[in-house]
Amino acid sequence: MARIDLKTTDASKVLRERAVIVGVERPGQKWPVESSLDELERLAETAGADVVARTMQKLEAPNPRTFIGSGKAEEIADTVRSLSADIVIFDDELTPSQQSNLEKIVPRDVKVIDRTALILDIFALHAMTKEGRLQVRLAQNQYLYPRLRGMWAHLASNRMGGGVGSRFGEGESQLEVDRRMVRKRITSIKRELNHLASVRSVQREERYASGMFKASLAGYTNAGKSSLLNRLTDADVLSYDKLFATLDSTTRRFVLPEGRRITITDTVGFIQKLPTTLIEAFKSTLDEITGSDLILHVVDASSFEFERQIEAVQDVLGQIKADGIPSIQVFNKVDLLDAEAKEALTRRYPLAVFVSAQKGEGIDELISRIGAAASAADELMSVHIPYDRGDLVSTAHERCQILSEQYDDRGTIIEMLVPKSYSGVFRAYESSRSR
Repeated sequence: MARIDLKTTDASKVLRERAVIVGVERPGQKWPVESSLDELERLAETAGADVVARTMQKLEAPNPRTFIGSGKAEEIADTVRSLSADIVIFDDELTPSQQSNLEKIVPRDVKVIDRTALILDIFALHAMTKEGRLQVRLAQNQYLYPRLRGMWAHLASNRMGGGVGSRFGEGESQLEVDRRMVRKRITSIKRELNHLASVRSVQREERYASGMFKASLAGYTNAGKSSLLNRLTDADVLSYDKLFATLDSTTRRFVLPEGRRITITDTVGFIQKLPTTLIEAFKSTLDEITGSDLILHVVDASSFEFERQIEAVQDVLGQIKADGIPSIQVFNKVDLLDAEAKEALTRRYPLAVFVSAQKGEGIDELISRIGAAASAADELMSVHIPYDRGDLVSTAHERCQILSEQYDDRGTIIEMLVPKSYSGVFRAYESSRSR
């Protein structure tokens, strides 16, 4: 029998829920079950629960009825009773029937949820904008819909004692009512999100039309993206040492040393086993990444799991078709490493940038790399602008990187690096091309 590790809790936290977390080790898993449970415990703490016990089981395949073996389920029920736990959290997604069957085994009033439900709960706590709250509500309702039958099964079975004639009772009617209500709710939320997405799209197109180079921060949750945005742009975005502290994207302008203005966007953090429904629900937020010219992939250098976290982020970037966008790997929190660990990391990732958003270390190098990436996307142009088109000269100074500027009797001769979206504006006045 697999052991159950018991935890002690601070007396000052008696009002917090007491949780038992459950993991299953299966062949071919990317993440070790212990590591995954460590993360699940942090998620539980973020949601407001204290983990009082954890348990795991090795299985070739999940049990169709209870996900874990029936003996393990009874063992967990005993643990819940002995520790007066309020909730059981599974590290993997449960089917509606598995959740229902498990709730029949554990003591009455003890909740059984899975990783997806836990993440949704955290999202509900942290969503601040209207769009963020709608995205969470959409994901919650999409998660709820297939689970309605289990919620009303007791009515259908208890009303007439089961058997013939019991299949069309009050419970079934209520089930259908609830299904229609949830479907209607999903449709309504999607409609609102589509409207907000169109507004966001207009705003995004305006940024695109501005010719500004667009960088996005992507990374595992708690990698320090918000702190890095604050360091670069003085954005004053709230940053906490918590999972999913940021759900709503934040875009700020930043002026590179050569005077070029760009935008940098902070986005929702990724996580292992991020459900597809959540990715879909946050599509409009993730579109900020797919529309970027450059992705700053922020990695927590101090994490023992940073390699797997890198892999998890790359998986999600692939799912949203953003894996082809130029990127810079940014190892954050290097101030937490000793000299030997930092040197080893530098040797292993020679193309990465190593920074501390907290201390300011490596920020100048990162800015230089962003500037180089922005310039690499530009077109080198030499133009001869007549004096009566002073507006174009102003545009060149506002939107382009000026390399040289001369005057003759006909107008202004400028050699400059031009953002792709502005090259057409100057094409008619081009005198020579360097590339």
